[in-house]
Amino acid sequence: MQPSDEGWIKLNTNECPYPPSPRVVAAVVDEVGIEGASLRRYPSPTSAPLREQIACIQGVSVEQVIVGNGSDDILNLLVRVFGGPEVATGLTLPSYSLYPVLVAIQDGGTEMIEFDRSMRLPVARIASSGATAFFLTSPNAPTGVGFTNVELEAVLREFPGILVVDEAYAPFAEENAVPLLKAHRNLVVVRTLSKAHALAGIRVGYALADAETIGLLDRVRDSYNVNRLSQVAAAAALGDASYYDAIIGKIKRTRDHWAQEWAKRDWFVYRSSANFLFVEPRRAGGESGPAVAQSLFEYFTMRKILVRTFLSHALTASFLRISVGTDDEMFAVDEAIQAWLTNAP
Repeated sequence: MQPSDEGWIKLNTNECPYPPSPRVVAAVVDEVGIEGASLRRYPSPTSAPLREQIACIQGVSVEQVIVGNGSDDILNLLVRVFGGPEVATGLTLPSYSLYPVLVAIQDGGTEMIEFDRSMRLPVARIASSGATAFFLTSPNAPTGVGFTNVELEAVLREFPGILVVDEAYAPFAEENAVPLLKAHRNLVVVRTLSKAHALAGIRVGYALADAETIGLLDRVRDSYNVNRLSQVAAAAALGDASYYDAIIGKIKRTRDHWAQEWAKRDWFVYRSSANFLFVEPRRAGGESGPAVAQSLFEYFTMRKILVRTFLSHALTASFLRISVGTDDEMFAVDEAIQAWLTNAP
């Protein structure tokens, strides 16, 4: 939900609560110029300068990088290349809801592997799934649980297909899968600048993989898939690491503070490696469950606070996902929780 009126606290889509680097705005203004003359020219069709910058930052060759119109574009390319009617695409549940949509567009089949409440990575089941490609969010969406490189490498050793590790929230995690690329040609790491870099409206994502895999993705990629303003904005953001290190650190401190505070109420909160918290609320009398989560969700909405529910599966139905906002926004969330505990039927 994207509210059209003022006054909402929007914590439902994991957007960054802080603005992007000032360098981003300056770069976009400079690219447009006084008369916007550059806008009549096509952008780099392959986002070549941005690919080179990403390759340098991540310590890979430029042939191992592809840039897309958001990470969703990259995920779509992956499904188009490795999915389809004749093969199964592996997914976990819960996970990013776009994956099965993309598979269905290609008339593909899915091999679904469900987590249990422990959220331990089911290495053996993934390895034996029979999928041509397996999509795994790490940190997981919507729980925020991060998987270690030891766990991911165990999958890579046993799984014969392509393992896509969707690292939309990797900047908030303790480790990431990029170091595993050197030893595992069947690994694809997908990143976005929508979350930690505060560029959700710019739509830039990228993938790192073996050069042969990137070549396959390039064959089905649309020409000029990333516009010139998005390319320069992304480059400026990636070039200001100190700015983003500061706001990522602030978001993590806010996240950990409220995880501890809500756990003190005997609420179950998954240990998050992302920029959100997955919380199982309880009433003052100790009850939890889908009806309790829905009650708090509706109470938040009444007070113009947007969070997310996940009612379609038993594992997630009793939880709310709350994006980490500014300190003031999080205090407002907690005040609403306290009022709900006191006043809700």
